[in-house]
Amino acid sequence: MRGISSSELAVLKVAAHAPMLEQTEKWAGVNSGSRNLAGLAVMADMLAEAFGALPGAVTLIDPEPVETVAPDGQSTALAHGRHLRLSVRPEAPVQILLTGHMDTVFPADHGFQTLRWLDERTLNGPGVADMKGGLAVMLAALHAVEATPEAARLGYDVIINSDEEVGSPSSASLLRQAATGKLAAFTYEPALPDGTLAGARAGSGNFAIVVTGLSAHAGRNPDDGRNALLAAADLALRLKAGSRTGLSCNPARIDGGSPNNVVPDHALLHVNFRPRTPADEDRARQLLEQAIAQVSLEHDVTMHLHGGFGRPPKPMDAKAESLFSLVRRCGSELGLPIAWRDTGGVCDGNNIAACGVPVVDTMGVRGGNIHSDLEYLAVDSLAERARLSALVLLRMAQGHFSTGGMKA
Repeated sequence: MRGISSSELAVLKVAAHAPMLEQTEKWAGVNSGSRNLAGLAVMADMLAEAFGALPGAVTLIDPEPVETVAPDGQSTALAHGRHLRLSVRPEAPVQILLTGHMDTVFPADHGFQTLRWLDERTLNGPGVADMKGGLAVMLAALHAVEATPEAARLGYDVIINSDEEVGSPSSASLLRQAATGKLAAFTYEPALPDGTLAGARAGSGNFAIVVTGLSAHAGRNPDDGRNALLAAADLALRLKAGSRTGLSCNPARIDGGSPNNVVPDHALLHVNFRPRTPADEDRARQLLEQAIAQVSLEHDVTMHLHGGFGRPPKPMDAKAESLFSLVRRCGSELGLPIAWRDTGGVCDGNNIAACGVPVVDTMGVRGGNIHSDLEYLAVDSLAERARLSALVLLRMAQGHFSTGGMKA
């Protein structure tokens, strides 16, 4: 391995031999869907015990209050699980943030609950790649680095939230707080099957528009009514027509309606936007404002907008490119080709980058078919990615990275 010292080789060996597969199987055996509060509580306790073996203080933090719009248009509280935070050496000269999530997209009543081996190198199971395998990689790398003299120069916060798969609404402020003052950040979302990392990411905004019309008899006096369902459909079409390069819109669902003989007076439109840049996000806001005003006027209905952009766009700026270069150089020394490409997917890396902190957010395992019952983990990548993370962390502790670029 070119450029790696004998002492570093010893550290990488420790990282590679951590019990990551055993941990992944154990954690993936717990259903921790984003709305399964009981399962998330079990998962939080398991992770607190595992990460509690590192120095520093582990705390389980209550979620921030979150409201959602019910199908009837009323705002209601939405419960979330606790989030884990570990703080180690806040006085150290090099400060970084490592993040992951304990929740999956599979609810407690989903049919995908068990693990099975597809072959001797491929494990299929809920969350094995996204991202319980990634949490095991993070933990292995930190344990290995803690056994080195360089650890004294490295301080870090670990945030493992319970709501990433639903947009991190109850942990966004925690992420912002933890990112403050950090030199860099790493998030353990899965890499692509070939090891490619995510580069720039689009942002994401989720909105619900409550439409209120006027009921009337569908046969006797329909013209006296104001059809809320029709207005919601018109709005959906106009928002979709506003999609363009850099801004995509997905009208996802309309709730509401009435019996066939009644003009419906209520509807609720759910829509998602994916802006590539902050300017695209501004265009989306303008599109929403203008379309709502026009449809409200033409259909003689009232509309109320709920929601917002929970994931800001994540560009590849100079600081991010410098951090990616460090990861790529470490990968090269390990014999791993590291490439990246832009993606329309979003994660907590978007929120961290918006704080001005460079982040590589696919430091987890290689895997694929995530968010489906075909999700799989390339088991060899546990050791591979633990070595990569350990080497990157060592190099940061040694002072080989600054926001002005890599150091020789």
